[in-house]
Formats: sequence, structure tokens, C-alpha cells
Amino acid sequence: MAKGLRYRDAGVDRDAASEAKRRIAEQVRSTFSPNVLRDIGTFGALYELNTKEFKEPVLVSSIDSVGTKLKIAFMTGIHNTVGIDMVAHSVNDILTMGARALFIMDYLGLGKLEPNVVEQIISGLVTGCKESGCALIGGETAELPGFYGEGEYDLAACIVGIAEKSKIVDGSAVVEGDVLVGLASSGLHTNGYSLARRIIFDVCKLKPHDQLEGCNRTVAEELLEPHRSYARIMLPLLDQGTIHGMAHITGGGITENLPREIPPGLGAQIDPSTWTVRPIFRFLQKHGGVSDEEMFRTFNMGVGFVLIASPDAARTIISRANKHACDAWTIGRIVRSDKPISFI
Repeated sequence: MAKGLRYRDAGVDRDAASEAKRRIAEQVRSTFSPNVLRDIGTFGALYELNTKEFKEPVLVSSIDSVGTKLKIAFMTGIHNTVGIDMVAHSVNDILTMGARALFIMDYLGLGKLEPNVVEQIISGLVTGCKESGCALIGGETAELPGFYGEGEYDLAACIVGIAEKSKIVDGSAVVEGDVLVGLASSGLHTNGYSLARRIIFDVCKLKPHDQLEGCNRTVAEELLEPHRSYARIMLPLLDQGTIHGMAHITGGGITENLPREIPPGLGAQIDPSTWTVRPIFRFLQKHGGVSDEEMFRTFNMGVGFVLIASPDAARTIISRANKHACDAWTIGRIVRSDKPISFI
């Protein structure tokens, strides 16, 4: 009689899953606050919502993935930064509405579960949570043989935050004369990687360990630079009610993200000469022959977050950003216009 098959024979190793869980458990617990009521490993996560500081609390949620930046992790074997990207991107998204992140849950799908790789990925998530002040309260790690290629995985997450209803920022308070404050990005963040990879690896024929012209870094170092979180800079300013609109500059760049915060009849007039464009963007434009228009609707171009506020409030924002080692600039203003965005 033929030997009976086991799940491991089909490519799913439960022992490896148990080892991965053992390795990450203490890291995950280090993000817990007293509001987290159950340990990891249960069928559902429990978070006790404290609403005493809110009159009308509103939950704000978002879901996203790291995207093709993961390809760089696969190429280099460096997996401890993509988790930071996942958290920072999610935190910044709900921050645009004036929300403070409470907790995040991740989904990690792999072709083959390697405990060391999982441990690296989770360490990045933990680092990101600590930087942004939220808890990693659970998630799903799925081993899916035959679905992902060898050495590949996908990473996504759902985040939940909270905001006071009367202080939700939705762009409705934006008026003519407001100014635009740009907060510096740390690099590509998590957008435009399909085009960046095409230029760097296909056009320029570079390898991850090669030096990147003008950047004083290797390709891997530049492309794996973590997404910056703006939570610690912005959260104390939200209670003042002086911020009229916020945009996280992700896919679509300034061109497509900033208009979400601008009421009809008004437009953002932007002067790109007012901020420092990081060398990586100059490299990509030069070697890819990319037009200015395409650059601004694909990449963040050195500005990862844009705030709309009065001139007085803008000065406060810039000062606070600088104290947190983040460059910030007045990059434009709100004017009467039928065009939501114009570059001068």
C-alpha cells in the first residue's frame, strides 16, 4: 500500500509555521498597549476602544499593500524594511483625515514559509508600529505553494484609527490664500517601483549592489529606503484645528493626490523650485527620458505629504517638521482656478 501523503508533501509545512510564530510572538507583543485584550494566535483580535477623550469618536480605516517594491526585497534577500513601508503608508493614509492610528493587522502570503524571512518581515512591521504609536494586534500568514513563485510573497495590511468627528480633515475648510506645505519624502516611498525597476534594471542594466549615480548609495540601499511616517510630526498639530487639508503623495503623485483636498473653484498653484528634489528622481528622469508631467504623476518627487493651511499655521508646521529632522517647504498656494493643479 502506498505511503499516505501529508500536508508537507503538498508544500505546506506546519512545523515551519509554528517556528515562525514562536520567533515573532515577543516582537509583536512589544507593540501592544493596555487596549489589546488578547494575545496573538486567537481566531480574532480584541481591542478595547477608549472613547473618553472624544465627544463623537469616528473610526477611520484603510487597506493597502507594499506593491512591487517587494521585488527589491526578493532580489536582495533584505526583508526587514518592507514592514516599515507597510505601516508608514497605512498610517499616513488615515492621517490625512486627522486620525490617530490604533492598530494594524497584516496579511502575509508566501509560496514557501521560511521562518527567517517571516521574522524579518514582522520585525519591520513592529518597527513601523513603534515609530507611529500603533499596535500590531494580529494577522494572517498563509503558505500557498504553487501560487507565488520561489522566494516571493505578498504583504498587505488593514489599519484602524480614530478621529474626533468635528476635527476630521476633509478639505472643506480650504480657502483662497491658504498655502501648501510639503514635507520631505525619504525616497521613492512605496510608489512608482514598476517604472523605477524598468529604468534601473532593464535600461541601465544595474545590479542591486551597484552604485547609483549621484545618490552616493547602492541601488539596494536607495530602493529599500523605508517609507517615512509623518504621524509624530502631525498628530500634535491636529488638535489645533489649523490644518485645512492633507494629502499623502502616493500613486499618482502630487498631480492626482492633492486635488482630493481642494474644493471646486479653487486650485493649487505649485512651484517645484521651492523644494529639494532627491537625486534618485533626477537619475530616473535622466536615464528613463521621462517627461516632467509623467514624473509628477508617477513619483512623489521628494514631497511625501502636503498640508494646506493658513500662512501662520504653515510656519508652525515647518518648524515642527524641522525639529523632527524632516525638511519642509512652502511649495505653493491656493488660488481661484478651474484647474485643480498647476505648476509654475
